[in-house]
Amino acid sequence: MPLRFGDNVSTAQTDYGTVLLDEQAGAYWELNPSATLVVRALLDGGEETDAVAALVREFDIDEAQALHDVEALVRQLRDSGLAS
Repeated sequence: MPLRFGDNVSTAQTDYGTVLLDEQAGAYWELNPSATLVVRALLDGGEETDAVAALVREFDIDEAQALHDVEALVRQLRDSGLAS
């Protein structure tokens, strides 16, 4: 399922990935390059399988590990209220 950040979330690209600011809670999150790749794939309308494929291509990791990582990141973003 594609990802969408709430209206209260601002993003900024850095040399090290992406920073998310929850303006309502005043909390920052820093995404490393692999998490940034996942989020970008999902924000662009891709499915979790697209994000998994991007991780496997870019970082040459096992597909099962990539799937686990994508699911965990998406769950954390949704549980934190940053994304839906």
